[in-house]
Amino acid sequence: MGIGFFFYTNVQDVGHNWNPDWWVNYNMTPWWILYRNQTLVSPSWNPSSSGSSAFPHNFTSTERTLWNTEDSSQNSEPVPYKSPGPYLVEYPYEYHFVINQPQKCQQLKPFLVLVVPVAPHNRAHRDVVRNTWGGESPVLGKVVMLMFLLGLQSGEGAGQLQEQLIQESEEHQDLIQSDFLDCYKNLTIKTMVMLEWLDSYCSGASYAMKIDSDMFLNVPNLINMLSDAPTSNYVTGLVTINGQVMRNPNSKWYLPTEVYPDLVYPRYVLGLGYVLSLDLSKKLVEASRHVRAVYIEDVYLGLCMQFLGISPTDPPRGDYFHVFPVAYSRCTYSTLIATTTDEHTDRMEEWEDFRRPGPRC
Repeated sequence: MGIGFFFYTNVQDVGHNWNPDWWVNYNMTPWWILYRNQTLVSPSWNPSSSGSSAFPHNFTSTERTLWNTEDSSQNSEPVPYKSPGPYLVEYPYEYHFVINQPQKCQQLKPFLVLVVPVAPHNRAHRDVVRNTWGGESPVLGKVVMLMFLLGLQSGEGAGQLQEQLIQESEEHQDLIQSDFLDCYKNLTIKTMVMLEWLDSYCSGASYAMKIDSDMFLNVPNLINMLSDAPTSNYVTGLVTINGQVMRNPNSKWYLPTEVYPDLVYPRYVLGLGYVLSLDLSKKLVEASRHVRAVYIEDVYLGLCMQFLGISPTDPPRGDYFHVFPVAYSRCTYSTLIATTTDEHTDRMEEWEDFRRPGPRC
């Protein structure tokens, strides 16, 4: 998610205490990193195919060195790693899926794919989504498919958590995990990996929705809206117009002029929940090769849309998407599509009430 004049995010999922100078402490080395001769090496990194970047882009703050050989027994001068800085992320890059469901779209043939980015450790949010709006299918005769998108966990207990994720994937078959570090700064990477996955494995679907795990989603209202929506070059949600670029270095969403010189952003949809036609997944991935990847993920999507000459579409009604939590009532929730929820809300209890028979208004 990003900002226009306002912003909301689930800090439990994205790690809001991001420090641009953070890097992996050797005493807290993640399970997927091999420590050898004071060199950090990712098992997924292949020096012969690493392209323009010589280091896995999970870590982007301190210059380090890597072996530039396929065989560690060979003698070679280390290649210096150049960080993109605290306001950019390393994308494009060839990320790999650690956990995947490559055949699921072919099997289910969904009309709509719901992709929920969530932190690896946040099993509770995934279960709530599975047992509420994410578990509805078919809806109004349309197949809806739910997938959760994760990166890699760092720190103590990461290996044990990974084993739990593999078990969870075997149980539910709804996890996608890629080999980038799951943290706030890498939300842009997370979004672009989502688009890569949709293009590679689910291009036959009509639409996808990226939606945060702390949201309420009225899937029937969404399906109804999409029944009259364009089938190409279509993105909608809560559209931000003339979103101000934050120049205060103390702002969480600060961008200096040397990274982005304009005073306002192009139109973009807030990252809390937006819908896109599936033809755009490939187009946006291709556009990303020409647009520097800032760490504010929904702003970056807007910049890629601007490069393509495509503007986000306003939803048919202004009260369909809400950035601030809407107080629950059966009537109110029956008219909207998506809203953030209060962290103290019992979403299971509200869902049971919302789904009970009888008039809602």
